[in-house]
Amino acid sequence: MSKLILIKHAPPEKDADTPSHQWGLSAQGQQLSRIMAGELRQHAPQIIISSLEPKALQTAQIIARELAIPVETDADLAEHERNNVPLMETRDFISLMALLFNRPRQLVLGQETAEQAKKRITKALHRIFDQHPDQTIAVMTHGTVLALYASELIDEDPFTLWRKLALPSYLVFSRPQMELLERRDRLDH
Repeated sequence: MSKLILIKHAPPEKDADTPSHQWGLSAQGQQLSRIMAGELRQHAPQIIISSLEPKALQTAQIIARELAIPVETDADLAEHERNNVPLMETRDFISLMALLFNRPRQLVLGQETAEQAKKRITKALHRIFDQHPDQTIAVMTHGTVLALYASELIDEDPFTLWRKLALPSYLVFSRPQMELLERRDRLDH
């Protein structure tokens, strides 16, 4: 049985002077990426396909190195397009994210609606499935788009799912049935 492993990247090094889509991994993120690789070994991913954002790609590269699998990239696995949004207080950001999820067709944050982001990642995943029909695929992406895509599959409110998924976390689905096999909201560290 082939699988889809949807992964939310490890913790980045936050920098208020740098846009979040340019952040790289923190030292903790590097350590957690190695721990995650050990957990993912049991699912035997054959390839990891990552967002181009440094925090995601660096997480993917560490996992790929640990598991001796190739890494590919796909620009459409990027986070919800909010590169124009400055670093803000956590409570303010969470309030805007709740609004984003509750009004999926309205542009409430950034440059992309929730509906547009969901369509983008869904299209990317279907393209990846077509390119790797019988392989177990690990996909390295971001919390918002992961929650938008996976929420329907697991019948959970996308904002609730987004809030539960820590940095890093993952969901494992059977393919092509897309039944949830494993869910790790947070790694023990």
